[in-house]
Parts: sequence; C-alpha cells; structure tokens
Amino acid sequence: MNTIVERFNKIKSKIISLEPIKPVNIVAVSKTFQLDHIKPLVDYGHNHFGENKVQEAVSKWQDIKKINKNLKLHMVGKLQTNKAKKALEIFDYIHSLDSQKLADVLSNIQDNTNKSINYFIQVNLGNELQKSGIPTNEVEQFYNYCKEEKKLKILGLMIIPPNDGNTKKYFQILNDLNKSLCLNDLSMGMSADYIDAVNYNSTFVRIGSSIFGDRN
Repeated sequence: MNTIVERFNKIKSKIISLEPIKPVNIVAVSKTFQLDHIKPLVDYGHNHFGENKVQEAVSKWQDIKKINKNLKLHMVGKLQTNKAKKALEIFDYIHSLDSQKLADVLSNIQDNTNKSINYFIQVNLGNELQKSGIPTNEVEQFYNYCKEEKKLKILGLMIIPPNDGNTKKYFQILNDLNKSLCLNDLSMGMSADYIDAVNYNSTFVRIGSSIFGDRN
C-alpha cells in the first residue's frame, strides 16, 4: 500500500477510536504538493482536499474535478477579495470567511453566478494582530449578517489557535461558541492537535504533513 494512503488510514483509525459524536471529515491539505504526489489518495477514494492559494488550486484541480465529481476542494488559507470569483469556481468550502467586505463580495458573486458553496467563519480567539478572523465578541453579529442579509451557507466556525500551549482551552471556547449559535460543524485541528480537536467536537480536521510528509 502507498505510504500516503497508509498514513491517512492511521489517522482515520485514530479518529474512529475516539468515538466522536458526529462524523469527522479529514481535509487532506495538499498545498505545495504536486498532483502526482497527491494522486494515490485520490485514487484510493478520498474526496476532501485543502489548498491555500486560488491559482495553485485552479492549475492543480480544475481538470481532475471535471472527471471526478465527488472531489470536494477546501480553501484553508486567507482569501483576498480580488480572488473571490475564481475561488467560487473551484472551491466547495471556504474555511476563512473573515470580514464583512469578503462576505459582501462572495454574496454578490453567488447572486450573479447562481452557485452556492459552504463557509466557515474564521474566529480570532487570541486577538492576534498577525492573524485574520472575527473577534470573539463580534462573531454572533457577523454570523447573523452572513446568514440573514447575505444568504451565505455558514456551516460553523474555524480557528487556527494561538501557539501558546493552550490549544485545548481555545478548542473548548470555540466549541461553546459554535453551540451557542446552533451550528453543526466545526473546522479545527491540524497535524499536531487534531486528536484534541476531535475531542472538542471538530467535524473538519485540516491535516497536511502527517499525510503527505514534510513540505520543502
């Protein structure tokens, strides 16, 4: 069996052993890897893949998505408004909805193209200046704006937690916030902390290096 597929199956088995309340989707973050490196996992039948740059996603996935209709592509990086139209053409999920301006642009594109995709609101729990995201005290208002006024399909909240050793605390806070909004899905957890994320009800874990190996 291919090494990448073996790594994927180990992660899947670990998640199953945690007996999560809801099914957990593994988003295999394939950014920077060539398609021939990723292809064994596609051929194995896995459907959820993550990219962080629109242009890379288009060049890599456009043709294969036409052939394989089951593939679901996730935007896991920051999305610039000037790339939003192209992003809506190639992605099925956007995990980084992080501003009213972006919500406005995406809503307009959806209205004009009649295409609706799935969104996660990125929350900046640590109020870190270098990170995008909605401040905790503005999340409810922003969620209502996106859902009621902009008609965006919000699945749940997303976090890249601060690197301060308190990951579980942030997962707990986001889980509670998600529940308070009656949202069903949570996007949190990466290679280093996906087990903790699943224990706090994450339903989408974004795993790259643990599946595909180290990036150059």
